[in-house]
Amino acid sequence: MTTNQNQNVVRFITAGSVDDGKSTLIGRLLYDTKSILVDQLESLSKTKHARVTSSDAGVDLALLTDGLEAEREQGITIDVAYRYFSTPKRKFIVADAPGHEQYTRNLVTGASQSDVAVILVDATRVDLSTTPATLLAQTKRHAAIVHLLGLRHVVFAINKMDLFEFDEKIYNTIKTSIEDLAQKIGLPKPTLIPISALLGANVVTASKYTPWYKGPTLLAWLESLDTSPESEKLALRFPVQYVARQDGSASDDFRGYLGEIESGSIHKGQKIKVLPGGSEATVAEIYLGNRSSSKQTNGSNAVDSAETGQAVAIQLAEDIDISRGSLFISADDSKPPVLSKQLSADLCWLDSEPLSLSRKYALRHTTNTVGAKVKNIQQVLDVQTLSNASDIHALSTNEIGRVDFILQKPIVADLFDQSQRTGAFILIDEATNHTVAAGMIREAVSQ
Repeated sequence: MTTNQNQNVVRFITAGSVDDGKSTLIGRLLYDTKSILVDQLESLSKTKHARVTSSDAGVDLALLTDGLEAEREQGITIDVAYRYFSTPKRKFIVADAPGHEQYTRNLVTGASQSDVAVILVDATRVDLSTTPATLLAQTKRHAAIVHLLGLRHVVFAINKMDLFEFDEKIYNTIKTSIEDLAQKIGLPKPTLIPISALLGANVVTASKYTPWYKGPTLLAWLESLDTSPESEKLALRFPVQYVARQDGSASDDFRGYLGEIESGSIHKGQKIKVLPGGSEATVAEIYLGNRSSSKQTNGSNAVDSAETGQAVAIQLAEDIDISRGSLFISADDSKPPVLSKQLSADLCWLDSEPLSLSRKYALRHTTNTVGAKVKNIQQVLDVQTLSNASDIHALSTNEIGRVDFILQKPIVADLFDQSQRTGAFILIDEATNHTVAAGMIREAVSQ
């Protein structure tokens, strides 16, 4: 995957509370960019669920993304819905995340695969009687999760401004609260856009009702973003997922190391170091995907180099001890990852059962899985006040906290701020096999 290809694709997620208008916004983007087939529109206009929502669309735009029957019946989004559309400038992959608090785990899943977050704020549900105005708890939670997951670009779309007749004072009041929220949780100064997803105001085309707003439309903002992968700027990280052997005959004793390049690039003749052991070797061959037969040594899938995001099989000149979970880095890496058994990490807790200090978990990091025990809960984020409470002994569903881990054996890891790929993990309950948390490594004690 080349930089140009990556630059041409924007992956974004819509986040926000229930009924903030996320599905309608995506439907509007699809409709106004002419990304909906005629038969889809005809089908929706005939369904019993369809209702007129705007003079031009003639159907409920939210139905374009609420694909499950249960979602249409309840008028809510339950699962993450993925849609695709394009403009002459860009291609877009958009994830419509559920707004209900109980489906926060779906937001975490969708956001982890995105570069951009569009957080919708329903202007009619902001408490304007307080100073500053009070945002919904779910808006605060989603903003905190987006920050923790390290999404590079964030925009707050203040929706349903048509219900306030596009009042600039109302917009500025809400804007002040959002900027205060961003400052408290550590987000960079956010982009804000006043919109009406229902009417299409400032979504694809600029609205005549907001002459006081001088910024871009939402689509123009999305088209202008730099989305070249940050991982391409990082050093080589190649976790070994599988060791492939050929038949072992003297004529073709092939041993290949399969996996995906998480960051950086690799080329033939490069000196690499294999962690955790620290042995060095030379890259002899690189194949895109697995070499399918022993006759393909010089086949079309052999390449001189590969980069971030590509699945490859790597053959080394030296025969050294390598297994699943080993990590290839450049031999001259000036900032290698840390080998550690003690971690501090931020957790988004996803399970219905709260975190237990007495329970044993499995920590899955890249291609490695190790036993893990929570030693201590440092703090838990209070979503209402945006402050951190200490002396807490549990982490409940959808809560965000920082915890200390002791691992059964050391892992090779980067800090999340340095690499989102090798600085993140998931936590699994060994008793139920449920994924209970998504984690971001903040500190690692070197062995």
